[in-house]
Amino acid sequence: MKFEVSRRRVLRGMLSGAAITVGLPLFDCLLNENGEAMASGLPIPIRFGIWTWGLGMTSQVYVPHNFGANYDFPEEIASLKDLAPFLNFYSNYRIPRDDKPNLCHFTGWVAIRSGEVPTAVAALPGSSFDVKVAAEIGNGTRFRSIVATATGSPQSSQSYYNAKAINPPQISETEFYKAVFGSEFQDPNSSVFTPDPVTMARKSVLSGVVEDSQNLSKVLGSADRARLDQHFTAIREVEQRLAVQLEKPPPAEACQKPEPPKADEEPGIDVEVIGRRHKTMTDILVLALACNQTRVFSMQYSDSFAFTSRKGFPRNHHVATHEEGNDPVLGYQTDASWFIRRAMENWAYFVGAMANVREGGGTLLDRSLVFAHSDQALARTHAIDGIPMWTAGRAGGRLKTGLHIDGKGAPASQLPLTCMRALGLQTGFFGSGSLETDKVVSDVLV
Repeated sequence: MKFEVSRRRVLRGMLSGAAITVGLPLFDCLLNENGEAMASGLPIPIRFGIWTWGLGMTSQVYVPHNFGANYDFPEEIASLKDLAPFLNFYSNYRIPRDDKPNLCHFTGWVAIRSGEVPTAVAALPGSSFDVKVAAEIGNGTRFRSIVATATGSPQSSQSYYNAKAINPPQISETEFYKAVFGSEFQDPNSSVFTPDPVTMARKSVLSGVVEDSQNLSKVLGSADRARLDQHFTAIREVEQRLAVQLEKPPPAEACQKPEPPKADEEPGIDVEVIGRRHKTMTDILVLALACNQTRVFSMQYSDSFAFTSRKGFPRNHHVATHEEGNDPVLGYQTDASWFIRRAMENWAYFVGAMANVREGGGTLLDRSLVFAHSDQALARTHAIDGIPMWTAGRAGGRLKTGLHIDGKGAPASQLPLTCMRALGLQTGFFGSGSLETDKVVSDVLV
């Protein structure tokens, strides 16, 4: 059989005597050169997520003055004080660049997520470590991971397999609700379970096109073969998700289906709009975790450039970081700090929402680990040494909390490695170049 590759090329096969087709990814050859235990006896799972915000913080008013336990909460992080027992704050960690450029609002978050310093904007090295975590603990749920953003922008995602495979975020509150709690949702605490026949049919599609895909692979270049393999990896993940839906889910005592949002928030990135969108998405995501629909997530409050606006204020957050002078008395940019305080209020809401869900003898947060970071230390100078980072939750008792940790100039890659070790991953080291490390933050690990 002669194989031709075109924009309309699909994989063909047979399933139960019926012809089936599966679409293909966009190949390079089609582009130009620019192109604890529950009642069931099963353990309550550990969840992991990353929460991000843009444009760093203001060192004069956010870095606690003492290390270890009982650290203070300066005014920029004052909204988090009541949550101190659940939080760890990490300061004085560096991102060594090995002579690579500091790409504004890009190098910082990419280096933290991947352990590698990018060489150019949009040149995402490796994969974000949440993807590695999802591959280990994300199976057995409908969604291997969930990515969501309060910005309303489909470009706001810091979760990726590689530069050409970025995990798309949920950007609409109503669509997010439908995806998780719509017609395919099976209540894990219901005594009734009926497999969906449509799901049963969809599950077997891949097996019907295996031979065709193998033949196609022979005529593709190495880059396109890799893309085809990645495409089928994604399809296999969908099949695994469908297989989960064909089995009665184990009980989840904290699960309750939320009421659907009445409507999406108005478009835009006004700080009040983003705050309301973030609250709604947080409520959906927290119950998705409680209902065991996913165990891994990435949630973005604001993107790395953070063009968040404020009614009656002539400059957005990003512009304020560059154009606003320091207050002559306080010594820092008060308007830029105002936006950061709103971000910390939303981080506080997120942590509080997880802490308020009772599960077993504790809470959802007790059995979770949430890592939070920004893209800059001080946005005004695009500094990336000293980027603020947090963890929330005890990871099922594997992590101590209530501490301020002094990094003493260690590479920031120690934090992702610490998270992976706390989650039980057998990861020997993380990162590359000067970011490569086999050391963890031992003060927080149990």
